[in-house]
Amino acid sequence: MGNYENEAKVFKAFCDENRLQILEMLRGGEKCGCKLLEELKISQSTLSHHMKILCDSGIVSGRKVGKWTHYSIDRQGSERAAVLLLELTKTEHLE
Repeated sequence: MGNYENEAKVFKAFCDENRLQILEMLRGGEKCGCKLLEELKISQSTLSHHMKILCDSGIVSGRKVGKWTHYSIDRQGSERAAVLLLELTKTEHLE
């Protein structure tokens, strides 16, 4: 374990309804920020805020194409998040 600041970023990514909806949308593959905006009915600045948190967590990655960014779930980041949850909740039984 160790770096609690970075670990907290992972869990922060999961603690908002909009971010959970974004993750669900990205399960189908890469999406342009413009598509996320259309479906979520939120402002550009609100989307940018959520995407920064998701990208900072390592769970989502973005690539710039023209004026838009295309987002996708980062496989390594999502696997790291799953392992982190297991490590944090694993109990040690002393017999």
